[in-house]
Amino acid sequence: MGKTYRILFVCHGNICRSPMAEFIMKDLVAKEGLSGRFHIESAATSTEEIGNEVYPPAKQELAEHGISCKGKTARQMTAADYNRFDLLIGMDRWNLRNMKAICGGDPDNKIHLLMDYTKRPGEVADPWYTGNFDATWRDVLEGCSALLESIARYLPYE
Repeated sequence: MGKTYRILFVCHGNICRSPMAEFIMKDLVAKEGLSGRFHIESAATSTEEIGNEVYPPAKQELAEHGISCKGKTARQMTAADYNRFDLLIGMDRWNLRNMKAICGGDPDNKIHLLMDYTKRPGEVADPWYTGNFDATWRDVLEGCSALLESIARYLPYE
């Protein structure tokens, strides 16, 4: 068995965007038969939502696409996550700034914006403020699909 790719998706509270990314990516990986090659989690930069479940509208958006996030509760990212994961993927520039502060920088260039893997780099709008969970779904799906494609190019055949 080859390398297991460890990905941590990060947003402010870990109740909307990053859990959506976590479970969308897990779904994409499973559909490609690659679940054994990936370890995927999500976390927050803040402490505000620690222990809370995924925000109901985000949970509903996932469910509408046949994806469950049952059992997921918010946790805060730690400096130790930098060494535990190959990639730490933030949803917006504010997340990246906070992620680098938590980790004491990014010496190994592991911290990236999700949408930077797509043809339209930028930020995933926070549905907590926009209320538009469908737009967040589309951005996160596009970002995760592009991220998986970029990693899959380097996966050796089994």
